Amino acid sequence: MTSARLDTAEHSITANGRRLFLQRLTLTDPDASVAPGPAEPPIVFLHEGLGAITLWKDFPSRLCAALGRGGVVYDRWGHGRSEPLGGPARGSRPHGYHTTEVAALRDLLDAEGIERAVLFGHSDGGTIALLAAALMPERVAAIVTLAAHVFVEDVSIAGIEDAATTFEAPDSRLRAALVRHHGIDRAERIFYAWADTWRDPAFRNWIIAGRLPTIACPALVIQGADDAYGTPAQVDAITRGVSGPARPLLIEGCGHAPHLEAEDTVIAAMRDFLATVRENAPRPS
Repeated sequence: MTSARLDTAEHSITANGRRLFLQRLTLTDPDASVAPGPAEPPIVFLHEGLGAITLWKDFPSRLCAALGRGGVVYDRWGHGRSEPLGGPARGSRPHGYHTTEVAALRDLLDAEGIERAVLFGHSDGGTIALLAAALMPERVAAIVTLAAHVFVEDVSIAGIEDAATTFEAPDSRLRAALVRHHGIDRAERIFYAWADTWRDPAFRNWIIAGRLPTIACPALVIQGADDAYGTPAQVDAITRGVSGPARPLLIEGCGHAPHLEAEDTVIAAMRDFLATVRENAPRPS
């Protein structure tokens, strides 16, 4: 199947009072074999807790081109080229930060003139996608989550402790990577805003499972079987908890980043999922 071509435009917007940097992916020559038409909702990509636009690599462009859809990729507050978090280098974020991110996402959709979107969220971004579908269902056509979490597991804390040990080691490659993607002046703040939040004893009671029954849109719930930060119990909780149609996908031999470790599998699953969403969408009267 031929892939569509995309133009990439970069700019900043103000969302929830913060400056956010984004890339807009626009179809330039949609091919009829892949392009579903201008009315199809674009894909909005929500990155992980340490993520940024650059950490997606070329996956968003490849996915949008393969599916013939436009897209938006953005740096959440504090990440990449968006406004810094500020504050001390150490210390957790407010425990309701995922919900705060939904408010920023709503403003982003408004600023970009997007009425409804397909949300594609990785890890923390998957959790944000779930909350967005619960809190602003009129703006969400479908959600795709990869390694999302809806409660805290022991394996999650163990994985974050291992990451902290790696980050704090001499000549840490993880620290160097965060400097490269976020800048030397904010890499430490980004890391500890993530790690200290999840390691906070008070955060062990964090859970959003009670929000899931309000999610009525279609959901594709993906996780690697070898994910170091979560177990298939997260997938089960999501697929059983939402009220809309949910499709689980557990990828064997895959870790925490299925879109990078099993790209072809994820793209194929997305194509099938969105085709089903389109077929089952209400027809205009």
